[in-house]
Amino acid sequence: MTELACVILAAGHGSRMKSTTPKVLHKIGHRPMLHHVMALGKALGAGRQVVVVGAGGEQVAEAARSFDADTAIALQDPPQGTGHAVQMALPALEGFSGKVIILYADVPMLGVKSAKDLVNATDEADLAVLGFEADNPGAYGRLLQTADGNLDRIVEYKDANEEERAITLCNAGLMAVSADVLRKHLPQLSNDNAQGEYYLTDLPAMVREEGGGCAIVRAEIEETSGVNNRAELAAAENIFQQRARQAAMLDGVTLRDPSSVYFAYDTVIANDVTIAQNVVFGPGVVVEAGARIEAFSHLEGCHVRSGASVGPFARIRPGSDLGEEVKVGNFVETKKVKLGKGAKVSHLTYLGDAEIGPEANIGAGTITCNYDGFDKFITRIGEGAFVGSNSSLVAPVNIGEGAYIGSGSVITKDVPANSLSVARGRQITKENWALSFRQKKISDKE
Repeated sequence: MTELACVILAAGHGSRMKSTTPKVLHKIGHRPMLHHVMALGKALGAGRQVVVVGAGGEQVAEAARSFDADTAIALQDPPQGTGHAVQMALPALEGFSGKVIILYADVPMLGVKSAKDLVNATDEADLAVLGFEADNPGAYGRLLQTADGNLDRIVEYKDANEEERAITLCNAGLMAVSADVLRKHLPQLSNDNAQGEYYLTDLPAMVREEGGGCAIVRAEIEETSGVNNRAELAAAENIFQQRARQAAMLDGVTLRDPSSVYFAYDTVIANDVTIAQNVVFGPGVVVEAGARIEAFSHLEGCHVRSGASVGPFARIRPGSDLGEEVKVGNFVETKKVKLGKGAKVSHLTYLGDAEIGPEANIGAGTITCNYDGFDKFITRIGEGAFVGSNSSLVAPVNIGEGAYIGSGSVITKDVPANSLSVARGRQITKENWALSFRQKKISDKE
């Protein structure tokens, strides 16, 4: 592919989202829509990316630079249409003479293949637009074709006559064109139309008037759908999840109930992993081959190694590293914990800021008390150690290899290897005390 730049239009205020968060920063698969589109530009090999923001677009600009510090930011103020927006991006393309793909930050579901097809179409044409067929095209702009099926011109719905409105081939708004064509024709755009704006969609007709060719590249409608409100955001999330589930299964992952499993944009699942119903993956999860994630578990920012078992009803939080053949059972929560090979935490336990050795066994109800109200501290449990049920380990504390902790203990001091530590009150039994107590209470009421 020849040198490519990507211009991303992100200047809209998104008032229909009814949100203090800029529309393009609302997330799909735990990733802002803007970042989905910027990631597409990277996947296409774009050497330059320009994001066009509107007045008050500081958050959008900051988010763009957080994805790629080299991103150029262009300001469109006041908004005067898509053609004007791309005009504002031209100074950032000074000295660039390759191809430009124009994308929208609120159209996050465009696939790499369709985007590549759009760019590649300009090998033979001066300009290419993305279109889609719609059963009910509504207010979309229409693509008018030449006799040979190429693009003649684009007409906006408000400017179209009844015959043109009957056309079902619609404009997705995305375009690929050379930087030189943009520099030549953008200054010639007119705002003499129903909206009083400078339409990017007028470019094809201008190119055709000078004898140039304009191509149409078709994509599926779900790839071209914009997000303007919460309902459309939910629809885009659904598309993302369906794609992620399909990709996982084709890569050898078993999903017991695909529709109930939710992935993040960066979830990495190896083959031969089994995922049960109602599992949610937040960002930053890697699951190695042969692991099992049982029902109703939530994982985020963690690494699950080969052969490990998680859940059901487990919460694996950021910083957790679950070693090979580890067992993390029901109603267990881990945070910033390293579990060695074969360690078992079978139920009803909280482990935070801890290092657990291989083959250690952590009993039900165990808590690592890692926070004193101001600072966090580490608990270290050695290889093969056994921690009895309902124990509290007050960090910082070290439990040696092979040590035993008696059930119900509150451990505040280090425990040597292969020793037994019990820290609880001595049990006292007074025979017949309960009988005497009840008799006295009954007598007092008579």
